Amino acid sequence: MSGRPRDDAMDWVNNAVSFYKATGKRIALAEFSNPQGAFTQGEMYIYALNPTGTMLAHGVNEKFVGEDFSELMDSDGKKFIREIVDKAAAEGKGWVEYKWYHPATKKWLPKIAYFERIDRLVIVSAVYKQ
Repeated sequence: MSGRPRDDAMDWVNNAVSFYKATGKRIALAEFSNPQGAFTQGEMYIYALNPTGTMLAHGVNEKFVGEDFSELMDSDGKKFIREIVDKAAAEGKGWVEYKWYHPATKKWLPKIAYFERIDRLVIVSAVYKQ
């Protein structure tokens, strides 16, 4: 990793998109959901959404897969998943900022997510801002 959070998030998504293109949807989603896989390392992981905000893959919590996250809010009430899928539909890729609970510090901290739409998936990685 580069040590620059924004670059790391973008690199992870770019690598995940390349993997998806090379292997197809079924294998990619399985690997994105594998906590010991290539797309999970420490606080970094990939998750994938469908265009309406349903979780299709999650690198650290498989119980999220199949759940609708479109109404999920951060600590300020921002529906950040809705913003991600809406921006992905309109722009194809981009950034969304929000606040999220950090398990080590026990605080709500700013996070930034990079996403890219490919086919009927939105592939996302988010990092805590430093």
